[in-house]
Amino acid sequence: MKTKTITPNQVPVIPMRNIVVYPGQTLPILVGRTRSRSALEAAIRSGAQSILLVTQKHDVNDVEPSADDLYRVGVLARIDRYEGTSDRAYQLTVSSGTRFGVDRYEEGSGYLIAHGQPINDVLDVEGDALAGLVTSLRTLAGEIFVLLPGNLERLTALLAAIEDPVLLTHLVAQNLEMKAANKQEILEMTSLKGRLLSLLEQMVRFREQLKLQRDVNQKLSSRLGKQHRDAILREQIRTLQEELGDKPAGAKNDFATKIAQAGMPEEALKIAMEQMERLEAMGPQSPESHVIRSYLELLVALPWSKSSANDIDLTAARKVLDDDHYGLEKIKKRIIQHLAVLKLKEKKGSILLFVGPPGVGKTSLGKSIAKAMNRKFVRVSLGGVRDDAEIRGHRRTYVGALPGRIVDSIKRAGENNPVFMLDEIDKMARGWGGDPASTMLEVLDPEQNGKFLDHYLDVPFDLSNVFFVATANTLETIPAPLLDRMEIIHLSGYTTAEKLHISRTHLVPKQKEEHGVKEGQLQITDAAQLRLINAYTREAGVRELQRSVGAVVRASTEPILANITGEAIVVDTPDLEEILGAEKFTEEFVGQKNPPGVVTGLAWTPLGGEILYIESSHMPGKGSLLLTGQLGEVMRESAQIALTLVRSRLAHREKPYVYEREDIHLHVPAGAIPKDGPSAGVAMLSAIASLVLERPVDSRIAMTGEITLRGAVTPVGGIKEKVIAAHRAGIKKVLLPQRNERDLKEVPEEVKKDLQFVFAETVEEALHHVLGLEPTQFSGPHATTPVVTAADIPGCH
Repeated sequence: MKTKTITPNQVPVIPMRNIVVYPGQTLPILVGRTRSRSALEAAIRSGAQSILLVTQKHDVNDVEPSADDLYRVGVLARIDRYEGTSDRAYQLTVSSGTRFGVDRYEEGSGYLIAHGQPINDVLDVEGDALAGLVTSLRTLAGEIFVLLPGNLERLTALLAAIEDPVLLTHLVAQNLEMKAANKQEILEMTSLKGRLLSLLEQMVRFREQLKLQRDVNQKLSSRLGKQHRDAILREQIRTLQEELGDKPAGAKNDFATKIAQAGMPEEALKIAMEQMERLEAMGPQSPESHVIRSYLELLVALPWSKSSANDIDLTAARKVLDDDHYGLEKIKKRIIQHLAVLKLKEKKGSILLFVGPPGVGKTSLGKSIAKAMNRKFVRVSLGGVRDDAEIRGHRRTYVGALPGRIVDSIKRAGENNPVFMLDEIDKMARGWGGDPASTMLEVLDPEQNGKFLDHYLDVPFDLSNVFFVATANTLETIPAPLLDRMEIIHLSGYTTAEKLHISRTHLVPKQKEEHGVKEGQLQITDAAQLRLINAYTREAGVRELQRSVGAVVRASTEPILANITGEAIVVDTPDLEEILGAEKFTEEFVGQKNPPGVVTGLAWTPLGGEILYIESSHMPGKGSLLLTGQLGEVMRESAQIALTLVRSRLAHREKPYVYEREDIHLHVPAGAIPKDGPSAGVAMLSAIASLVLERPVDSRIAMTGEITLRGAVTPVGGIKEKVIAAHRAGIKKVLLPQRNERDLKEVPEEVKKDLQFVFAETVEEALHHVLGLEPTQFSGPHATTPVVTAADIPGCH
């Protein structure tokens, strides 16, 4: 076995980043790091002109690696030439010599010094075995050079000329593409045979990778070439057919049959045929082909002539509405009337708008209408829509264009006469993309929607057969022209009796089914459901009641599973506090005495009726009126009228109230909620009069009504909602304007029977009912002028 011996040495170290240097190479090196420059300068000063090139292990971006970051085997190199400065960088040309094994690294003056000895190459193979390995190495190298790009004839000739097998392995390893860790592993091998075998393994792997890459590139090039060739041939065929005046031969594409079966009107059919011809002419490789294909797919998918039969059974429709909704008799009667008109004569019917607080069943009414008419039901939520393109669609010239929500929903319905619910129509808003409410004018106008034009569709579509139902919580945010196109139906809140019936027959069974509770396993008593209604969910609708019932059912599932007796788990009133916590609402109005200056008013909100406290107090001052509670301008004016009436009517009392020395403070809780409207006039008048006369008002009396400067009590709106709110809060007596007496017809009988109603036409009558004052006790120099109606004028009817 032959060896090459080299004398050991101590050498300055230059770390190499992401490169492994092998013996027998001449290569340039850029030395820029501080410690590397110091090592180079130390080697030059010593006169040995020798450095050790060692590869870093992991972090190739490490600016100044430590000894632990370096491998233990490197290559000794002789500095042939260098140029540069110590404060910038050096450009070297070095000749690598033998391998060097490092025993330890030592810190020098700003650089590393390697202590070790050269590594002897072990020539453990010779003769025919060595010749066979070298031949295989040269053959594999030649195959790899063929697969690599560029002119590699010089490198091939160099490999053929090298006779030394050790130098040959170093040259091949230096130029073979593989990871730095694998190159370092080959450098550290002392066995020539092991090095040759390892190189052969790496070269076979690299050759296979190059072959696979060549095959992929050839296939890709072939495919692209074929597409280019097909495009040229197709263009030539089209040109020849134009010269012959002939149409393209062959079968039509898939859309021909679909277009024929779609039942399109003439205008849409013409557009569809034109687009199909364009699609056939341009071929699938065109970037516009998928746009045309998507457009044609929409055209053939729309139900141009497909509709549900207009066979309406009014008796069955009434049964569906009664089964799905308890109460709401006026609303159900109006729906039945609408269906009767459609049955008598197919016509462009009006559009219904359900207005009411959340949770009263507006959306579910739309589903029931579809069920009663045996039609498809589609729903579009308009809450937060600020761009009219959401309604009318985008033009196809835009990238990613889509049809609007109206056309898309009609396509999903598969019929051109579904029941179409426009939910939360009051939540639309004008944005940078336009005004969606203006677009809805065309959708909801029976005189225009017969030719509704979606920007994406770009041909008219008939919406006149669609039964539109819109929902809203308030009318204030809906533009007047849009309101004019809809028939408004108000849905008020449910009474306690209605809520109990809904809970018993709908909510409890539904929650049991959703939670997997079988019949006979759980019973929620009527008393517990009433407590849920009155103490935990004071609302106009039943949405929060449904959530509370669900919480009760959910809390009962564990006891049901643990029950071994088989008897039903009973949830009664005492169990609710443990399940839902303390009661959220109490009957704070009944039985509580109000101090002078505090009365109970009634207010209307988009969420239903509410109880409203009016509080007043006085203090030394200059006769001013202080108003708090986020009151609007109309409400502030009502307060000023109330103060003027009290000052003018009570100024002649025996013990007059000295207004010039007292300020009056009027507050309407809750202070965080804005309030406005004239209907609190009677309540404000009663509060100030109660304060001045030091007479308390019964907390069980609630009142509403507008007052005028001449002392008249005029009618207000929202009577049904206000009366239901009073009943819900435990009020016993309600004061209303005289001309609102007719509005009590809409109030449910179970509510009216529990309340006493008194009416007032003047402020004197109002204070008589509230404070017990006789008309003469509230009359001054400005007596109330009687209200004259048409009935008081002879000859008027």
